[in-house]
Amino acid sequence: MHLFNVWAPRAATLSVEVGGKSLPMSGPDDEGWWDLAVASAGHGTDYGFLIDGDSKAVPDPKSLWQPYGVHGLSRVYDQHAFRWKDQGFQAPPLASAIIYELHIGTFTSEGTLDSAIAKLEYLHELGITHVELMPVGAFDGDHGWGYDGVALFAVHEAYGGPDALKRFVDAAHDIGLAVLLDVVYNHFGPSGNYTGKFGPYLTDAHRTPWGGAVNLEEAGSHQVRRFFCDNAQMWLRDFHIDGLRIDAVHSFVDRSAIHFLEELAAEIETLSATIGRKLVLIAESDLNDPRIVTPRQCGGFGMDAQWSDDFHHALFAVLTRDGLTGYYTDFGSLAQLAKALQKTFVYDGIFSRYRNRMHGRAVKDISQHRFLGFIQNHDQVGNRALGDRIAQSAGADRAKIAAALVLLGPFIPMLFQGEEWAATSPFLYFADHRDRELAQQVSEGRKREFLAFGWEPSTIPDPENPATFDRSKLNWDELSEPLHAETLDWYRKLIQLRRATPSLNNGEPGSLEVTYNEEQRWLSVIRAEIVIAINLAAKAVFLQVEQEANLILWSQPNVVVENGAIALPPESIAVIKTSPQR
Repeated sequence: MHLFNVWAPRAATLSVEVGGKSLPMSGPDDEGWWDLAVASAGHGTDYGFLIDGDSKAVPDPKSLWQPYGVHGLSRVYDQHAFRWKDQGFQAPPLASAIIYELHIGTFTSEGTLDSAIAKLEYLHELGITHVELMPVGAFDGDHGWGYDGVALFAVHEAYGGPDALKRFVDAAHDIGLAVLLDVVYNHFGPSGNYTGKFGPYLTDAHRTPWGGAVNLEEAGSHQVRRFFCDNAQMWLRDFHIDGLRIDAVHSFVDRSAIHFLEELAAEIETLSATIGRKLVLIAESDLNDPRIVTPRQCGGFGMDAQWSDDFHHALFAVLTRDGLTGYYTDFGSLAQLAKALQKTFVYDGIFSRYRNRMHGRAVKDISQHRFLGFIQNHDQVGNRALGDRIAQSAGADRAKIAAALVLLGPFIPMLFQGEEWAATSPFLYFADHRDRELAQQVSEGRKREFLAFGWEPSTIPDPENPATFDRSKLNWDELSEPLHAETLDWYRKLIQLRRATPSLNNGEPGSLEVTYNEEQRWLSVIRAEIVIAINLAAKAVFLQVEQEANLILWSQPNVVVENGAIALPPESIAVIKTSPQR
């Protein structure tokens, strides 16, 4: 016996197709819901909905299993059939996290959740605490980034389907790793989205880069909000995910008295109390608005953390300097990097040339552990024309400097797959749209995007070419090569130092000092007894330190500390321990 139900206020008639038969459903009720109990249906039964006499069944908007892809029939899935072994697991506190973002399709050569399980012990030994998966909701085609998901409740079949995700989470928990999941609630993908046949999931009252905005405030929005809140709860409750990263919340258009994020935060807090596990919500936002991470009781939206773009932009611009375009034109000085380290937001109510307006608001007394710091992520690598990583963009020496500031800085550190060994495989933008016209539009759009920046179109990898996807797969054989092994050792030492040093885990605002010289291109970060000295110049610099300073970590040979001074070779970083403050 299975109860089929669906919200479809736009349907005049509605049937469920089961076993080749069309069975009329009861409804709609006052809220637009239809339902029908079918005795012969259960786990593994294929089904679809026939709307207003359609001859072809469409998938369930809340389908838990799409074995035939996003255009095919849905399949009934029993959430209670899986036998979990992670009873009693609790995720490490987010403030102590070292997060590792990965894309299932390119993390291993096989590109599945099951194959990724074999790499979990490696991540644990590295010192990672939280694995963050890019979206796994079903999307059109076999491979893609996942941000064009359309069957948001179904695990992408090419990754292994719903049971594979449960196996992955169970295995991660078994060795002490928490799992975060990226979810996309600001739009649906362009292919395979059938929600418009059922109800007003989108509204033309507002526009986004992906078309009509998700309906969070117009007629019917209470059910749309319910759809996304149910999705969030499902991942956390039924798949034992430990937290969600919510994509591009700045694209939400919601003027309701209770903002969607606030509603979601309240529901997840209740779920956390119910199941007895600490759950977290992390937002991606470019608004520079501290209300995102301000507790609900203080008038905020109640997110536990957000990505810190200003820190990334300031650090990247300082390291690369030449040829900066787009939002990077707002950055480039050591003063801005120092401000990001100390104040979190560089643009905290000041004028942005890129936006040609005032931008942001001061963070003030909010813990810096409410923000994630990184030099690479899927966007900041994948949105570059050639998907090049920081070691290619800035050089190996500067990449080491970046790693040190990320892992020893005041924010929650986040790494992107392969970063820790300076992987040479790019992370390109790739897709696999089965609609040839749409695929051609995506390919041509990518070329036009970078033509504006002076790129020759023929040099831009075609997102729809399978070779673009294949090139983005990590090459794990690189780990045995000396240069990559050296980089991995550098990351391990940085992580071990952070873990062993209380002052490097202090997120209180004002807990670090930064001094710098713009002309001489050096910067020094003081975190209690730890001093992080950086030289970005082409010649050596000499900096004053305490008489009793001891060198504990350095990126290049020939770093010397004596007589209260440190000599730093070009493009190097050194970590020094001074006498404890009394």
